[in-house]
Amino acid sequence: MDGKTDRYRRGAHTVLELKYHFVWKTKYGYPVLTSEVGLRVRALLKEICASKGLTVERGNVRSNHVHMLIGAPNDLSVSKIAQYLKGKSSYRLLREFPHLKKRYWGSHFWSRGYFCCTVGAVTEEMIKRYIDEQDDVPDGFQVWDEAAQRDLSPPPAFRPISKPSSLDEGG
Repeated sequence: MDGKTDRYRRGAHTVLELKYHFVWKTKYGYPVLTSEVGLRVRALLKEICASKGLTVERGNVRSNHVHMLIGAPNDLSVSKIAQYLKGKSSYRLLREFPHLKKRYWGSHFWSRGYFCCTVGAVTEEMIKRYIDEQDDVPDGFQVWDEAAQRDLSPPPAFRPISKPSSLDEGG
């Protein structure tokens, strides 16, 4: 390489780039991610990501929600990533900031859901165009030798195999 960091993750038999944009909010939308709590959320999320092999590309902690752009390995599902980020940060925040426990009883700091979408350098349109330009693609999905099969003459006629006489005798 030419001194740049390779943007792809490499395994024994894989080369991949998985990036996800996550957004989730505080329970009830309370604006509590300010000053020292907001700074601690940022530090915790970076720490959790580092421990799980996730790379933080960008992040933004707002008063009542978090945006993160994360690079991920292929062995972590989106739901598992959200579980780690929200679960571990919630647990630590509620322990470190007692005033939050009064507002968030029941150990639930974040709302139940989250938003996630994939992002990358290649757009959906670019992928569609690349696939379409491979060859004539009927109905958007082609088998690589489909055209060759259509040009072949019909298969040889069916010849039934005679049944062995031993089967007729019952024994």
